[in-house]
Amino acid sequence: MKVETLQAAVDLARSLKHVFVATTDSEGMPHVAAAAKVVLASENQLAVQEWFCPGTVRNVSENPSVAIVVWDAENDKGYQLLGVTENVKELAVLNGYAPGIDDETQLPQVERQLYADQDGREAGRLPV
Repeated sequence: MKVETLQAAVDLARSLKHVFVATTDSEGMPHVAAAAKVVLASENQLAVQEWFCPGTVRNVSENPSVAIVVWDAENDKGYQLLGVTENVKELAVLNGYAPGIDDETQLPQVERQLYADQDGREAGRLPV
């Protein structure tokens, strides 16, 4: 994929302040997450940063295929970027502590950065 296309998608995402990340588990059950931060990590790799839920992380560990959608609905302009998750980095952890709440069943919240290679995948201009 052309680096110019990826950069245009990143620039649009920055102006919109959000992207959608679609994943599926090993059985094909879809899941969509929203994220606010996306950067061009290299010429063929995007890094999407957010407090992703455990379902997103579990999905990309079972099935690394991912679709990142950037869409400006008002101007009907956008991108669908298909790729493969290469790495997920943990950036920050909140332990869920709140005064007066003693609930050990709560999972900590984890801010993560998901790296998706765009090599060999088609990028589509939306609408799809």
